[in-house]
Amino acid sequence: MADTEYGRRAMIGSAEEFVRLRSSSEPVEYRRAAHEEASLEVWLQVIDEYPDFRRWVAHNKTIPLEVLDLHAGDEDAMVRYTVASTRKVSDRILRSLAADPDEAVRMRVACHPKASAVTLRLLQHDSWDEARKVVRDRLGA
Repeated sequence: MADTEYGRRAMIGSAEEFVRLRSSSEPVEYRRAAHEEASLEVWLQVIDEYPDFRRWVAHNKTIPLEVLDLHAGDEDAMVRYTVASTRKVSDRILRSLAADPDEAVRMRVACHPKASAVTLRLLQHDSWDEARKVVRDRLGA
C-alpha cells in the first residue's frame, strides 16, 4: 500500500473509488488504481458491477491470487492476457492459460519468467510457430 502524507497506508475502499481513480486524468490517482490494495470484496464488486474495468483490476500490483485465478477464466481475451502478463501470477494459473484459445495469451505464458518447464512443455506443440520457437529457446531444445 502507498503511504499517505500522514504516514498511514492508503487503501481503495470501494468499487466506485477504484473506477474513479482508474478513470482519472490525474497521474497520481491513476497510479493509485494500479498500486493500492483493496479488499477481496472490493475487487469482486468491481468485477461484478463494472465489468469494463476487469482488465484494470488485473493490472493492480496488489491483486490477490484469487482474483487472478478468477480472471484466468474470463471471457475477454484481454483480461486473460493481462493475467498472463502479471508478475505475481502463479505457475498453476499460467499452466491453465497455456491451453487458452487466444494465441497472444499463450505467447505471454511462453514468455513469462515464472512459467515452469512443465508449463512450457504444454506449449511445445502449440499451433503458433512463434510460441513454439519461444518455448524451444527457453527450454534449450
